[in-house]
Amino acid sequence: MPTQKAYILVETGARIDCLFNPAELAISKTNSWDPSDARGGKEPQMAYSGANPGSMTLDLTFDTTDTGQPVTTHTDKIMHLLDVDPSLPGSDEESNNVRPPYITFNWGAMRSFKSVVTSVSTTFTYFSSSGVPLRAKVVMELTQYQPDNAFGRQNPTSGTPRPHKVHRVQPGETLDRIAARHYGDSTRWRLLATANGITDPLALKPGSLLSIPRSE
Repeated sequence: MPTQKAYILVETGARIDCLFNPAELAISKTNSWDPSDARGGKEPQMAYSGANPGSMTLDLTFDTTDTGQPVTTHTDKIMHLLDVDPSLPGSDEESNNVRPPYITFNWGAMRSFKSVVTSVSTTFTYFSSSGVPLRAKVVMELTQYQPDNAFGRQNPTSGTPRPHKVHRVQPGETLDRIAARHYGDSTRWRLLATANGITDPLALKPGSLLSIPRSE
């Protein structure tokens, strides 16, 4: 069976091929538990307060010693995943409602959850005699973008996302007001809470981005 190369699929449809498959990748998922008030010196009882986004650490190697071309031709594509893209659905430059794209990591039959790139660290490890970088190690830190249990799904194209909007929370805004703005119905705030994993609708952070799913 021929070896299948891993690749990163960007929300825009762009594809970044990995020159070498990763030797390992780390995936983590955590829950939040809050202690109740302890009385009489007893240990507090823990109360479940919600799930946290999944995360993944991806180590990639890029090497262009066979062609002599700068390895930055490939590593720059990874670095640019941190840049905002005004062409994404729901973007509005006038209101500063812009964001970088989300991505998925694909390898054969495996597809990761939709993730945003939170950090990229590039280390150049080999250079030509004239100083051209030819080999690099890239460490990517990914955080789950929205609820998605796609890791390991057999058909990596079956989960193509539907276009959606995003909304940057302004000071004093509440979920019901945001629902009224986008849906014309303030009672649909629960749809926003579910789509964004919000357990406390009164604790919106100004400047945070909310995914606005399509109204069926």
